[in-house]
Amino acid sequence: MTETVASPCIDVCRMNPSTGLCDGCFRTIDEIAGWSSFDDTQKAAVLKQAEAREKGPLVVRIGERFTATLPKEPNA
Repeated sequence: MTETVASPCIDVCRMNPSTGLCDGCFRTIDEIAGWSSFDDTQKAAVLKQAEAREKGPLVVRIGERFTATLPKEPNA
């Protein structure tokens, strides 16, 4: 029997247009939509990426061609 990887959803389902990520779980819309069809290896990879996004600098899209990397506030 395989162990199921739990969804990182915390019921703060709001896509941030500047980052393209959910403000609650830090997943992309494609990662959220595909979650139920991913195997445990894929889910673990998504979790690792989401955790890195949460801890890393904030990258925002400004227009179609410009991105900015901003430091996060210490309590963010």
